[in-house]
Amino acid sequence: MDFTKINHIHLDILREIGNIGAGHAATALSTMLNKAVDMKVPSVKVISFEEITEMVGGSENIVASVFLRIVGDAPGCMFFMLPIEQAEKLLGDLLGGEVVQLTEGLHSEMTISALQEVGNILSGSYLTSFSDFTGLSLQPSVPATSIDMAGAILSFGLLEISAVSDFAIVIDTAFTDIKRLDEVKGHFFLLPDPESFAKIFNALGVPMDE
Repeated sequence: MDFTKINHIHLDILREIGNIGAGHAATALSTMLNKAVDMKVPSVKVISFEEITEMVGGSENIVASVFLRIVGDAPGCMFFMLPIEQAEKLLGDLLGGEVVQLTEGLHSEMTISALQEVGNILSGSYLTSFSDFTGLSLQPSVPATSIDMAGAILSFGLLEISAVSDFAIVIDTAFTDIKRLDEVKGHFFLLPDPESFAKIFNALGVPMDE
């Protein structure tokens, strides 16, 4: 897979799909939180696996992560990663203002369940958006949540795919509580299997070899 063939047209399409997925996710989160939530996708880019670690603050930085496998016509993996303080803010809102501490084993089953539910909503919204645009059948596996050093999480999740690929698509995501104007920022890492890139862009009418 030659990632130099991914150009600004491909990234613009991915950003548009990301924005529509974010719109769906914002609606679902607003219902879940019972208050208005806005979501936007500030940027979409292709980065190396090494840059993923840098984006989340370094390999030893503790992050909250939701990982899932994409199955169907264009298989791959997805990570949703939040810096720990951003995850605590989001989950605190989700749990009615409760003070949430995720480090040092202080997290409860309820906070892990809430984090998993956020991952379910976000991944489902993005994959629905991808399916609507491409006509491809894409379903998420049951998500796995982790709170650990970024390097440990990524080395586990990327172990299989790193044998055939070194790059990922990163979809930056920002949640905003409209009433309080607080913003929570996270990263969505989309890692299609190498043969899936061509399937996705062919389905969108923008082949990789143009």
